[in-house]
Amino acid sequence: MHIAVLNGPNLNLLGEREPEVYGRTTLAEIEARTRERARTLGVDMSWTQTNHEGDLVDAIQRLKGKADGLVINAAAFTHTSLAVRDALLAVRVPFVEVHLSNIFGREPERHRSVLADAAVGLVTGFGAESYRLGLEGLVGHLQARHGA
Repeated sequence: MHIAVLNGPNLNLLGEREPEVYGRTTLAEIEARTRERARTLGVDMSWTQTNHEGDLVDAIQRLKGKADGLVINAAAFTHTSLAVRDALLAVRVPFVEVHLSNIFGREPERHRSVLADAAVGLVTGFGAESYRLGLEGLVGHLQARHGA
């Protein structure tokens, strides 16, 4: 099973950017932990981060026929990007949306996700653990769907 993890804008600044909101764990540390958990689950994983909407759309489009599932933290694009949403709908790869902070406990602009209704599930507010929880939930969903 291959799971892709896609990360949106400013997540490369984790650990130094607003640590009171996002914590002190870097994206590289989150990646290492998530890769380790994927390994224990017997899952192959790819990892991408971009600050550019078009690059994120391209990365989603490349998943068709290559990934069984996707864990995505689209960051600010979660709330605004119909292009990211359209790409997710087009490739039809099951995905879990993850967020480090509780988007529903933040500014009103962050309460809406243009992706959530198309997602298998949503994990928000557990800091770096959101990635592990999202991965585990997605793998469980895919295994149940395929009778594994």
